[in-house]
Amino acid sequence: MENASIGEIVKAHYKSGTYIGEVIEDRGANYLIKVLAVVKHPLQGDLHNYGKTEDVFFHQRKALSWQEKMNVSKPAVHPYTENSIPDYESSLKESLDQLKNKLRQQDTAFNQQALKSLQELEQSYF
Repeated sequence: MENASIGEIVKAHYKSGTYIGEVIEDRGANYLIKVLAVVKHPLQGDLHNYGKTEDVFFHQRKALSWQEKMNVSKPAVHPYTENSIPDYESSLKESLDQLKNKLRQQDTAFNQQALKSLQELEQSYF
């Protein structure tokens, strides 16, 4: 999104998560965005070897916090077209539940490790 204005509410993909946020600065090729809600919780594990648990470092990725700033490339920013912005905490819980439900659909070593990682994060979030 090349022409977002300061104060505009947008949806932004950052690392492996997706967030709703407010554009607070245009930085040339990027926007500085303040996080307001979570749409998609970041993936767990090694993104370069997704689905593997052996011989890789299994990363635990937290969602960005409420009002945390992220520097997002302009192509990863999209208009937010909904009427209201969800509450941060409820959006975090919903995105976490969606990812856990997706992981529970297949019983693999990777999914079990990712679920364990998410359960640990859930305890630290709430």
